[in-house]
Amino acid sequence: MSKSMRMPTHPPRFAGAAAGCALALALSAAGVTGPAPAAAAAPVSAPASAPQPKQYTAAQVYGFLVKFYGQHGPSAYDRMHKVDADLRKRAAAAKGSDVLLCAQNVPRSISVGRVTAERSGMAWAPVTTHWKAGPDKRFTAYVGLKGSLPMKLYDVTCDG
Repeated sequence: MSKSMRMPTHPPRFAGAAAGCALALALSAAGVTGPAPAAAAAPVSAPASAPQPKQYTAAQVYGFLVKFYGQHGPSAYDRMHKVDADLRKRAAAAKGSDVLLCAQNVPRSISVGRVTAERSGMAWAPVTTHWKAGPDKRFTAYVGLKGSLPMKLYDVTCDG
């Protein structure tokens, strides 16, 4: 066999670039972010409309509220780290009343209702406190949906 007919022992250069692009697309589809491989540095046209920032789902907010409130109310850690600063200040200023529970005592149990999530970036759910004596009480808890931020309780409105 002559030198000009010899088969290459390495893949052509464009195969490496194609593999790098395929890897970048697969990682992007899987939600993995980070610097793109050098072979995938070729410019790619942007989509017609930019995707909205990731938001938490109603199911994620429901799970957050169930863990946050537990059976008897939020823990000291959750009150400090999972509550928006403005609501935390409002709760600290309310002497003799628990703003996060719309109550003065510890309930027998707590249940969280159906979460409503809006595109505006806020979700809310009814929360019911059950008492040993007296009727159940209900309030509404509001949670921010912006996925780039840690999930936090932003407001509570007492229903009556």
